[in-house]
Amino acid sequence: MNERKRRVILRRARALLQDNQVTAPPVPVERVVKGLSVQLRFSPLDQELSGMVYVKDETPIIGVNAIHHPNRQRFTIAHECGHLLLHRDRVTQEVHVDKAFPMLMRDSVSAAGVDEMEIEANLFAAELLMPEFLLTEALGNAPFDIDDDATVSALARRFRVSLSAMQFRLGYLFA
Repeated sequence: MNERKRRVILRRARALLQDNQVTAPPVPVERVVKGLSVQLRFSPLDQELSGMVYVKDETPIIGVNAIHHPNRQRFTIAHECGHLLLHRDRVTQEVHVDKAFPMLMRDSVSAAGVDEMEIEANLFAAELLMPEFLLTEALGNAPFDIDDDATVSALARRFRVSLSAMQFRLGYLFA
């Protein structure tokens, strides 16, 4: 993804946070998404299915795997919201199903990081759930070691995201 596209995606996520007056973690992702008139539907799905997004009768719908951990559900909601805001034309034409997120390295295509739509939705989700400004504030001016498991775990709990999502985000922002 080029730098211009990356900046646009980050601005969209930050605007959504600002519009919803989010100033502290954890980001109330369900409230934020519902504020976009999105219907959230939680259903038990195959373990490999994280979520889906589609538009039916002009109403956006995000489906979330009800058997996944709540932190993973939060990431799924943010990720599918990213698809909705960034790829609305595609999700209006067909149901977009996410079997795995590239950030979580679940399959060979994801691990290769070559699906542009998924990369974009992950960047959006990461900025929505773990915004740079809130992470910077949480870390303060103290020296930070990305290999400090206690600090990374505490941040993951505070932001209500998985440890792997927090590790990836911190590495992306501060390494």
